[in-house]
Amino acid sequence: MTKGKKIGLLVGGVAVLAIAASVTVYEIRKGIVAVQAAPVMRQDLTSFVTATGEIRPKNYTNVLAEGFGRITEILVHEGEQVQKGQVLMRIESIQPAADVRAQQATIAAAKAALSAARANTRAAQANVAQEQANLDKALFDWHQSQQLYESNLISRQSFEATKATYEAARAAVAAAKAQLSQARAQQAQAADNIRQAQAILVSDADVLRKTTYRAPIAGMVTYIAVRVGENVVPGIQNAQGAYLMTISDMSVVTAEVRVDETDIISVKDGQKAQIQIDAIPDRTFAGHVTQVGTQAIIRSTGLATTQTTAGASQAKDFKVIITLSHPPTDLRPGLTVTAKIETAHKSNVLAIPIQALVVRSREQLRRDAAAAARDGFEAVALAATKPQQDGPDSSQIQGVFVIRKGRAVFVPVQTGIMGLTNIEVTEGLTLGDQIIVGSYKTLRTLHAGAEVRVEKSPSVTS
Repeated sequence: MTKGKKIGLLVGGVAVLAIAASVTVYEIRKGIVAVQAAPVMRQDLTSFVTATGEIRPKNYTNVLAEGFGRITEILVHEGEQVQKGQVLMRIESIQPAADVRAQQATIAAAKAALSAARANTRAAQANVAQEQANLDKALFDWHQSQQLYESNLISRQSFEATKATYEAARAAVAAAKAQLSQARAQQAQAADNIRQAQAILVSDADVLRKTTYRAPIAGMVTYIAVRVGENVVPGIQNAQGAYLMTISDMSVVTAEVRVDETDIISVKDGQKAQIQIDAIPDRTFAGHVTQVGTQAIIRSTGLATTQTTAGASQAKDFKVIITLSHPPTDLRPGLTVTAKIETAHKSNVLAIPIQALVVRSREQLRRDAAAAARDGFEAVALAATKPQQDGPDSSQIQGVFVIRKGRAVFVPVQTGIMGLTNIEVTEGLTLGDQIIVGSYKTLRTLHAGAEVRVEKSPSVTS
């Protein structure tokens, strides 16, 4: 036999042996499911709610137009720090200033008229006093002449003369009192004219004041919407010419995020949060929740549910305010942020990978238990039919597959808080139990009682 034939026979024999070995292994493993497994471990778990939003100062104000006019000066620029009361801009003030000066002149004239009216009143009071004295003297003379006439000491003509003098004095007093009343009325009118003119001056001064815009708070000028020469008009904020600029107090910076309605129940005031700012990707900032909104916001429109008649089936969010503990000085309002809010934390708890959790119906578990019992694996039947959950949908049971004697045993579990990749188990498992964690396709189709073979045991993280 030649050397070539010997080599060919050797190669053929090796191939036959390899095929035979493969067939043998296949027959041995027929019906055995390859799985990934990991032990139940104790870990520290932290539950987070993730939400996105934007940077906003805690205190800010939008400066709006208060009157009509053309902008003549803008005395600040974006990014400038301003103090409360500092002049920001001015608009044309020729007419308002002229109105103020004219009204001041009117008030001066009204005050002069009031002084004259007061002088007239004093003169009228003096005239009343003088006429009253004349009346008293005339009355005395008349009484005296009446006694003399009755004693036939004077003629009737003299008596009638004194009587006439008395009547004239009475009329003079009445006229003087009327003049005094008129003088007092004129004085009151002059005082009213002054008050009216002063009220008009307040209005004119307010119009003039509104031509100079001052900072309502101390902070940074974060946006200027107008230019010199443009006209401003009072009105709603989104009307052209009504919105002028924004002043933001950046001493306290917040992140305003929107939390999905399914997560908002677990978010509370005071919870810690980690803030990542898209503009500063290499840093994470600490903060805490300072406000949790109570009104749902429709995600597609940004309107509160009380502001719209849209259907209840639309996705909704809730506004949550997070105050940054140590914000950088170069932050700007409107920067996009992602917040991770720490809603719960537990130390040294039993934990398993989230993907290990599966849901099976009671009927499926009964069928699997019956099949396992026929194979002589009674433990599956006992574990699978043990009642655990009595909720609205008690026909569906949450659990995991535990490897026992080379088989997958379905064990119902109760869970607690959820971390990023792991979840707490409060009931059903013990430390060290070997559970099936993958693959996803395998877990989706795995039956209780199936024979399994551990293929890979991935590391477990929280």
